[in-house]
Amino acid sequence: MRVKTLLYFCSLTNKRKTNMKRLLTILMACVATGVMATETFTISVKNASRDVRKDVPVVLKLADYASYPQAVRSAVVTVDGNEIASQLDDLDRDGRYDELCFLTDLGKNEKKTFKINLSEEESTKKYVPRTFSELLLRNPKVKIKNKHDLFMKEMTVERGVNPYAIVHHHGVAFESELVGFRIYFDHRQTVDAYGKFKKQLEIRETQFYTDENQKAAGYGDDVLWVGSSYGVGALRGWDGENQLMLEDVERRTQRVISSGPVRSIVELVDEDWRPVKDLKPITMRTRYTIYGGHRDVQVDIHFDRNASGYDFATGIINVKNSKEFSDKKGLRGCWGTDWPVGVKDTAGHKMETVGLGVIVPQKYIRKEKPADEVNYTYVVGTDTQDMTYYVAFASDNEEFGMHSEKEWFEFLKQWKREINNEITIKKE
Repeated sequence: MRVKTLLYFCSLTNKRKTNMKRLLTILMACVATGVMATETFTISVKNASRDVRKDVPVVLKLADYASYPQAVRSAVVTVDGNEIASQLDDLDRDGRYDELCFLTDLGKNEKKTFKINLSEEESTKKYVPRTFSELLLRNPKVKIKNKHDLFMKEMTVERGVNPYAIVHHHGVAFESELVGFRIYFDHRQTVDAYGKFKKQLEIRETQFYTDENQKAAGYGDDVLWVGSSYGVGALRGWDGENQLMLEDVERRTQRVISSGPVRSIVELVDEDWRPVKDLKPITMRTRYTIYGGHRDVQVDIHFDRNASGYDFATGIINVKNSKEFSDKKGLRGCWGTDWPVGVKDTAGHKMETVGLGVIVPQKYIRKEKPADEVNYTYVVGTDTQDMTYYVAFASDNEEFGMHSEKEWFEFLKQWKREINNEITIKKE
C-alpha cells in the first residue's frame, strides 16, 4: 500500500502539473514516514575469464544500488525465478545495513542476471549457514572444554591487559565448511588454523578443542603450531630488520561483525599503536572475511590516517620441512608437516601436514624476504590509509581437498588468477 500511495502521489502530481518543488516535498515526506516499503532492480554479473568459478562472492554496497539504503531491513535475491541465500551486513555498526552479499557459480565467460528486492520490513527467513564466527569468554563454572557459553559480539581491553587467558580459544574464531581459523587476542594477533576431514561447520560444537567422541565422528582439530609466527597472515610492524609485535597499543578490540549464512566477518582494532618508537601512533582496523565454500580469507587493513611513512610485515609460518613456492609477484606458499602443539605429542595429537598461502598485491610489497626458521616474510606498506591482501589454508586430512605440494601449488596459482580476474557487476 505504501508504494502504491507513492505512485499515486506522483501520478496526481503529473495530472495537475504541480511544480517540481511540491513533488520533492511530497517525496521527502514519504521517505521520512517510511512510505517506500520495497524497491526492486536487476543486476548482471559476468565472469570474463576462461575459468569456471564456484561460490563467487557478489557484494553490493547499498549506497550504490538502493534509492534509500538507510531504510533497508531485508532482501530477497532470485536468479531464474529461484531464491538464493543472501546476507545484509552492518559494517560500521551504526544500526543500518551497508552491504548485500550472495554467492553464485559462473561458467567460462558466463553472465547471469539477478533480481534484487529490498524491503524496509524485517525478515525472519533463515538460510542454511555456510560460515560461522564466535567470540567467547571462558566460563569458570564450565569444566568441559568445548561447552563454554558466554558468547560476546565484542571485547575491548585497555593498555596492559592481556585477555589471551580469559577469552576461550584465545580469541575470535571463524570458519567456512572447508577451514577454520582463530586469532590470538594479544600482542601477537597470530592467525591459527583448524583443519577438517569433512565439509561442515564445526567450531560452535568443538570450540577449537575437539574431544575424543567428536574425533571419532570425523570432526577436525587445531592442526598448526603457530607460536609467535605470522601463522596464516598476521600483520606486524617492521623496524627495517625484524618484525615487531603489537606491543605499544592503548586499547585493543576483537569483534564479530557477522556470522553467516553467506560470509563471516571479524574485526580487530589496535588503537594508537606505535609500531616503532620514533613514529607517531596510528590506529589500525583489520577485517577478516571468509565466504561459504572458500578456504581463502580476505584481509582488509584500514588506518585512521595516511600510513605511507610506516613499514609493516606479513606472511606465513615456515612449517617444519616445508617446500616453498613463490612467483616473486606477491604469491607465496608452503607445504609441510609438523606437530600441531609445537613439540612431540603427548596428548593424543598426530603430526599434521598443511598447505599455507598468501597473496599480497604488488603495489603493497616493499620487499620479499628469504625464508628464515620461523616465517616466510613480506615487508609491506601503503601510500594511502588502506591495504588488502589474502591468505589461504588446506589440511591434508580433508576428504575433499589436496594432498601434495604439487596439488597445493597449482591451487595457489588458480587462486591468484581468480583474485586478479574480478567479476563485473552492472545494474540493468
